[in-house]
Amino acid sequence: MKKKMLLLNTTVLLGLGGVLSTPAYASTIQDMESQKSQIQNQRQDVQSNIKAASDELTRLQAEQDQMKAQLERLTIAEEENNKKAQKTEADIKETSKQVEQLEKEIKLLQEKLEKRNDILKDRARSLQESGGNVEYLQVLLGSSSFSDFVDRALAVSTIVDADRGILKETKNMQDELKTKQADVKSKLASLEDMKAELDEMTVQLAAQKKQKDALAKELKDKEAKNEELKASLQAKDSSLANEQSTLEQNIKDQKAAEEAARKAAEQAAKEAAKKAAEQAQKAVAAPAEKADPSSAKAEAPKTSSNDVAPTSAPAPKASNVVTVGNRWIGNSAYVFGGGRSQSDISHGLFDCSSFVHWAYSQVGVNLGTLGSVSTETLKHAGTQVSSSQMQPGDLVFFDTYKKDGHVGIYVGGGKFIGAQSSTGVAIANMSSGYWKQKFNGRVVRI
Repeated sequence: MKKKMLLLNTTVLLGLGGVLSTPAYASTIQDMESQKSQIQNQRQDVQSNIKAASDELTRLQAEQDQMKAQLERLTIAEEENNKKAQKTEADIKETSKQVEQLEKEIKLLQEKLEKRNDILKDRARSLQESGGNVEYLQVLLGSSSFSDFVDRALAVSTIVDADRGILKETKNMQDELKTKQADVKSKLASLEDMKAELDEMTVQLAAQKKQKDALAKELKDKEAKNEELKASLQAKDSSLANEQSTLEQNIKDQKAAEEAARKAAEQAAKEAAKKAAEQAQKAVAAPAEKADPSSAKAEAPKTSSNDVAPTSAPAPKASNVVTVGNRWIGNSAYVFGGGRSQSDISHGLFDCSSFVHWAYSQVGVNLGTLGSVSTETLKHAGTQVSSSQMQPGDLVFFDTYKKDGHVGIYVGGGKFIGAQSSTGVAIANMSSGYWKQKFNGRVVRI
């Protein structure tokens, strides 16, 4: 009987021990941990994509900032060039008035000269009728033109004082007429240059406006794309965070339930063991042997991480006049008369000659006073060389709105860098198209 009770007690304890060593929820926890591991891997991938997207957002933002700065430069250039156009229009009107006034004065002088001519002819006839010097008459009558007539008359020593005074006055009037005619010719030439410059400005202003509008549209499209990308990333991150939070809470709840079940099972086992022992004692009047349940050790998963140090390549630094201006490509705008103050230079506002002056100053070469630099001063700044001997760094000149109206720096391969009126600082091809037609063959080596 005693052996039977001991066997029963041992069987109960072993049975309860089996229940405690195999939790009822172990299979569910394992599945959830596996699912959590999968989600963690998925989140690592998503976070990697988020970082890549964040980097792209940073790049796009930097590009947007650059585009905004360029739009500001183009706006300034447009304003300055409009002012220049208005001033040129005003100069044209003023010069036209001066030309009109000179034409009136010339007409009056011509009328006075015609009257002087009639007076001299009458005096010559009177002199002939009164028996005047034949030699004098022959000299006068042998003149080939009115100007020649005046010169001959002044050369004749026998002319009376009254006639000499008239002729001198006439000669002075004639010289004044020539001076005014030369002045008119010069002003008309200047007017034509100004008109050509204005036409060129009008074309370039339209091109700059078109470029500005295109950049504005591109900026707007990129901003919309940015917002869409941000919203998508935020939605993904929020969804992933919710899913992970829900899963972690489920695991926590499941583990709590498992712990509660384990404690209940332990308590039941203790009570059953106690009861069995009491029964055994009553049956055999001997102390019952108690058994300690074994416990399972859970090993926590180990995690590892690999740190990757970011690397960055050093920015290239311009080292000569051919490449030093590359920093302004896409970051500048053309302004007639621009680039002659530190403010203009800081904002990338140049015209062709001021850009050349700036570029050479960066490599330690002074091309004269910045405020007075022009294509005219630059073409005398160095040594003229044949276009067949062009080398990188040489200045090249183009006939645009006037002769030698544009200048740039030859970079080799049939190309040059300069402040172009439609693009700002840019590299252009001078071996074909527009610039080939405008290149006049002038090359200056500094």
